[in-house]
Amino acid sequence: MKRRKFITNTVIGATTATALGACDRSSTSPSIQADSLPKVRWQMATSWSKSLNTIFGGAETVCQRVKEMTGGRFQIKPYAAGEIVPALEVLSAVQDNKVQCGHTASYFYKGKNLALVFGTAVPFGLNAQQQNAWFYHGGGLEAIQKIYSDFNIINFPAGNTGTQMGGWFKREIKSIGDLKGLTMRIPGLGGEVMSRLGVNTQVLSPGDIFLALERGAIDAAEWVGPYDDEKLGLYKAASLYYYPGWWEPCATLEVQVNKSEWEKLPKEYQEIFKTAAMEANLNMLAQYDSLNPEALKRLIENGTKLTAYSPDILKAAQKVAFELYEENSTKDTTFKEIYQKWNNFRQQISQWNQINELSMANFVSNNQI
Repeated sequence: MKRRKFITNTVIGATTATALGACDRSSTSPSIQADSLPKVRWQMATSWSKSLNTIFGGAETVCQRVKEMTGGRFQIKPYAAGEIVPALEVLSAVQDNKVQCGHTASYFYKGKNLALVFGTAVPFGLNAQQQNAWFYHGGGLEAIQKIYSDFNIINFPAGNTGTQMGGWFKREIKSIGDLKGLTMRIPGLGGEVMSRLGVNTQVLSPGDIFLALERGAIDAAEWVGPYDDEKLGLYKAASLYYYPGWWEPCATLEVQVNKSEWEKLPKEYQEIFKTAAMEANLNMLAQYDSLNPEALKRLIENGTKLTAYSPDILKAAQKVAFELYEENSTKDTTFKEIYQKWNNFRQQISQWNQINELSMANFVSNNQI
């Protein structure tokens, strides 16, 4: 019995060794190919503090996955805002090759090219799912990359917050008249809409928002949503929390890469980098959808007053937003080109989503079990 068992084990062992040997021989070429790829070390500047683990986490996801998928041969180190450059100067740092890449939001740089706002979010625009459809299959990414080519940059979506909240206010906003004279931190075209509604707008980096709100330098501020707003402590400086964030039905964050450095990368590394960015884009949205409900519950328990914008404010803001798009289209040919394609896509996908997504959501909302 022992002898038979010994023979059987020997045969199994020999067979396994042969199979492993065959696997080793078949994997020789890929191994040699991987070893032949260069070791690359990059730096990534970001617009975020490390305490904002969701947004800074998007940058970390890109860096981690690139390292893992290249066996450590391509490594990128992410830096928080201010460690290399200030939060709102990432684009310049990438353009000047001070760093090889950066993680930021395109609408921070609308002063360089107004059409860059479509790379992040515009008032009453696309939600996250629609935005991804526009980027990946509707020509949106190619359109934004064309703009960035003027800055020697190539970009890829690398995060999304989903639909944001409508900001923190120190006093109630019941009508358009209540907005006039307020000072509010709000970037992008949303800031321009608010400005036309009578608000004095400012663009502040995330790390500066709380102190400005607490000390009364601003009367209101928007950031992202419950999870991140709680981390910044905004509920300690203002108690009224408005919704929805009509200026950002989603907010795409992106990784910007110096194009000269990008073109030096082997094709394999480029494809890995793009895959890592897409993973970060999808993962961040899922993370926010998981974290925000509990965070909102905690905020309300701590005294936050959840308040909806009035229909009058929403209608007025929407009217101003689309008037602004049309005005900018007459002044800026690049803006016009992207806006027209984006708007056609928006109308088509909105009609489709009314049939599938909205009808289902309305039924479930009105028929809770």
